[in-house]
Amino acid sequence: MTSASAFSAARYIKEIGRGVNGARALPREDAQALFDAMLAGRVSDIELGAVLMAYRIKGEAPHELAGMLEAAHAHCQPLAAPADKPVVVIPSYNGARKQPNLVPLLALLLARDGVPTLVHGVREFDGRVTSLALFEALGVPLCATTQAAQDQLAAPANPLAVLPIDVLSPALSTLLDKRPIIGLRNSSHTIVKMLQPVGQHTPAEALRLYSYTHPEYRETLTDYFSHEPANVLLGRGTEGEVVADARRSTRIDWLHDGHQRTMVDPVGGSIGEVPELPPGTDVAATAAWIRRVLDGAAPVPAPLATQVQTIRDCLKQATRVAWASPV
Repeated sequence: MTSASAFSAARYIKEIGRGVNGARALPREDAQALFDAMLAGRVSDIELGAVLMAYRIKGEAPHELAGMLEAAHAHCQPLAAPADKPVVVIPSYNGARKQPNLVPLLALLLARDGVPTLVHGVREFDGRVTSLALFEALGVPLCATTQAAQDQLAAPANPLAVLPIDVLSPALSTLLDKRPIIGLRNSSHTIVKMLQPVGQHTPAEALRLYSYTHPEYRETLTDYFSHEPANVLLGRGTEGEVVADARRSTRIDWLHDGHQRTMVDPVGGSIGEVPELPPGTDVAATAAWIRRVLDGAAPVPAPLATQVQTIRDCLKQATRVAWASPV
């Protein structure tokens, strides 16, 4: 980093770094400028560490997330949208610790029905079973370029693209890689899951899947997506992944055009017949089980089948005209 390109973050740190009670949220434009400089590598290491820790303690306000996301989109490699269909965008950054990671099953079920599906995520993470590792075990190649992903999404059969984040956005990947250095998650872990990396980043071009773990975070996300142009399915996922928990039914909300609509409102928690699932930490066993489901030798878990049908319903109702507002 040269002195000419250096970005002084001191005045921003002064606002966000005053602790839980004293910290103040940055205006949207300042959050965008700061995150853009972070992604561009223009913030010194000591200031970058201070910013990451400050936001870890303070948390990001919805309008700060909006500014950060806008900056992040500017640091994504171009990925054109298919001409005739919106893309289902599936972020995958947590992997499996206990429950099997069924993100690949969700994506393969959608793509098998002709739904253009983009999965973006990390190759490896803290010894967990990542979606990308499972795709490779299933014989699904990872895209080496965004052009390859674009071509896959336009394929007439099985339009599925699996794109590592280090290909989609090397800048975001670099920020994600700060986790083992600092020992904590940072703002990039939130932003990367909110990406709409297709085309001009508009709601018309993609239906994003997003999940939450804690109920209170659902309220924060609902507030954010209700005030920003969005086409998002929001539900409680599995260990941080957006795929529905195979063991229990869950609420799914569709947030679009400033409106919120509950698509799935379960009456209870656990489902009647819980399927026999493979160990979450066994790549080979999980891949083999997914193959059995795809081949019809084992049923699709009911919550996952409901999630797939909900995605189809939203895609049927959505049109490019309806999602014309730019992000």
